[in-house]
Amino acid sequence: MNDESKSTLTEVFEKYFKVELAVSAAQKEQVFRIRHRVYCEEFKYQAVDPSGHGLEIDAFDPDSRHCLITHIHDGIHTPAGCVRLVPALETVEKGLLPLEKFCRSSLDQPQIDSMKLERSSICEISRLAVDSTYRRRDGESLTRYGQINGTNISEEERRSFSLIAIACFLAATVMTDMDQRTNVFAMMEPFLPRLMRRSGIDFQRVGKDMDYHGIRAPYFITTQSALENMHPDLLKLYHWIKSNIGK
Repeated sequence: MNDESKSTLTEVFEKYFKVELAVSAAQKEQVFRIRHRVYCEEFKYQAVDPSGHGLEIDAFDPDSRHCLITHIHDGIHTPAGCVRLVPALETVEKGLLPLEKFCRSSLDQPQIDSMKLERSSICEISRLAVDSTYRRRDGESLTRYGQINGTNISEEERRSFSLIAIACFLAATVMTDMDQRTNVFAMMEPFLPRLMRRSGIDFQRVGKDMDYHGIRAPYFITTQSALENMHPDLLKLYHWIKSNIGK
C-alpha cells in the first residue's frame, strides 16, 4: 500500500461513517436490529424474534459492551455494522463465554490452559455483523464482507464499505484495551483470520472446526500483539476509532 493510500484510508472512512459505543437504549436497539437482519433473517443462524420487533438479543448482551457503526449519506444516518465484547465473569461457575457454552467441543482446552490466563483479563469478540446493504456484490449474496453497487454512491464511498468489517474489529480492539480484557477469543470462519493476517493481525488457532453459524474455529489473540503487528494504515484508523469511542 502506498503512502497516499495510507494517508487517506482514515480520512475516507471518517467522511462517511461514525463509530460509537452503543450505550443508550436507542443505540442498542439499532445494534440488535442489525444483528436480527443478518443473523436471523438473512443467514437464519438464530430464530426470528417471536415478538415481531426485529431484535436479536441473547443472555450475554446485558454484561457486554457494544459498538455501532453508522453510515452517513446526504445527512441520513443508517446503521451499518456492529460488534460486541463479552467479558469473562470471575469464575466459570458464574458464567461461561459464548464459545465456552456453545463450542466447548471445538476448544483445545490443554492448549488454552497452558496459557495460564487470568479470567479477569479474558473476553470474547462476537456478533460482528455488517448489514447486507453494505456488502453485496453482483452475484454475491451469502458472504458477510464486501461492497455494494449504488446508483447515488460515489466510487470512493462505495470502496469505503469494505472497511466496515475491519473497522468493527478495530473498534472491538479498542474496547479490549478500555476494559483491560486483553486476552481475546473469537469463533471465526476460516477466511477471516487469513484476511486479518494480510493486515498484520495474526490470530492463533486454539481448536478445531465445528458447525456453529457455519463452519468456524476458535482463535486467540492479545491486544498487544494485534497493535504491535498491525499495518500502519490500519493502525491510523484504529487510533481514529479510539479517539471516538475511547474517551
